Amino acid sequence: MAAPGFIFATGIENSAPTIQHGRVRMDEMEKCGHYRHWRLDFDLVQELGLKVLRYGPPLHRTFLGPGRYDWEFADLTFNDLRLRNLATIVDLCHFGVPDWIGNFQNPDFPELFAQYAGAFARRYPWVQMYTPVNEMSVCALFSTLYGWWNEQERTDRAYVTALKHIVKANILAMHAILAVRPDALFVQSESSEYFHAESPAAISPAEFRNSRRFLSLDLNYGRRVDSQMYEYLLDNGLTRDEYHFFLSHNLKHHCIMGNDYYQSNEHHVTADGTTYPSGEIFGYALITQQYYNRYRLPVMHTETNLSEGPRGDEAVRWLRKEWANVLRVRNNGVPLVGFTWYSLIDQVDWDSALTQNKGNPNALGLYDLNRNIRPVGIAYRELVRDWMEVLPTKSVCLQVPIVMPYEYDVNSSGAEWSGAGGVESGPAAPNSEANTQ
Repeated sequence: MAAPGFIFATGIENSAPTIQHGRVRMDEMEKCGHYRHWRLDFDLVQELGLKVLRYGPPLHRTFLGPGRYDWEFADLTFNDLRLRNLATIVDLCHFGVPDWIGNFQNPDFPELFAQYAGAFARRYPWVQMYTPVNEMSVCALFSTLYGWWNEQERTDRAYVTALKHIVKANILAMHAILAVRPDALFVQSESSEYFHAESPAAISPAEFRNSRRFLSLDLNYGRRVDSQMYEYLLDNGLTRDEYHFFLSHNLKHHCIMGNDYYQSNEHHVTADGTTYPSGEIFGYALITQQYYNRYRLPVMHTETNLSEGPRGDEAVRWLRKEWANVLRVRNNGVPLVGFTWYSLIDQVDWDSALTQNKGNPNALGLYDLNRNIRPVGIAYRELVRDWMEVLPTKSVCLQVPIVMPYEYDVNSSGAEWSGAGGVESGPAAPNSEANTQ
């Protein structure tokens, strides 16, 4: 299986934030049955004709402590993906951290996470593509301004603290991975947002939110923030030295900017700063152009979905609309290199944004929870078949230099993989009772 010229992908949802002040873990892999059906799920990825999967091991089950890792499930799944020659965009942290770390207010999180990322890269050296921390902005917003997840705070200071720790963790993880895999590529999946002023009195709060939406990527890519955001960051705990860390440690030249877009990504803003959903107004193409103009990076549409709806055709129509947006962006000269329907399997409890542990299935997947293909799955399979080989030859855009697992020569890097599952203790945990490999 040759490397794809254009990246068609899906993902297996591995969100795992905590709610109820840390007492309940919302583990989507558990809720969606992936721990039981992972082999079948990988079969379904191949049934769709896909060569790339957004996927990652559950951080809270794998990272047991400083230098301590349980690789059993990751060994099973990643060895199987390697045998299938499926390339992965590895999602290392998706909205939650292990209980022993606490939450995103912990100043030790960036360095600890970088150690984990480096350990993962050493164990699975054939993996080339990563999303170290998924949707950094959403993670910080939901945890510290909305009060929904993890620390469940509602202050600007908690938000800035979480954001600086999350983005620093992302950057340090990239450095750790590159030390193992110098040709690593980072697909930074991030929500692409826009805020519409409801009235003239709402222009100022809308402008503030339209500046704040860029903060995670500004810091990640080492772009100077505007003066209002600089004052906001410093007023809420970011130091000058911390700010200059982001300016001087970015790895933008290794990055593909992943833009996630859903109907819920656009918002109306009232005069008092309250927001409420506006539905699709500008759409993916226009908003992605804004992000591209700011960062000038290759782009991938890394997440979208819509519920099947009462008539059963809404998801298919949304797929076709988003694909038309992708083609429009490419035709406008933006190097857009990939598209993702997220996710493979229906999700659970996202109707409450994972704030209520009710077990409600959400018809958002290419397959339902019984692994039966949905109409959107059939439509996506046909879309992939029709367009996969056409786009690389019809586009002036660059092609992503993906190295498929079969092409990776483990001996060329000196890296090794044991192939055995189990718990590993690194040098940071010499007194661990876990089995050392």
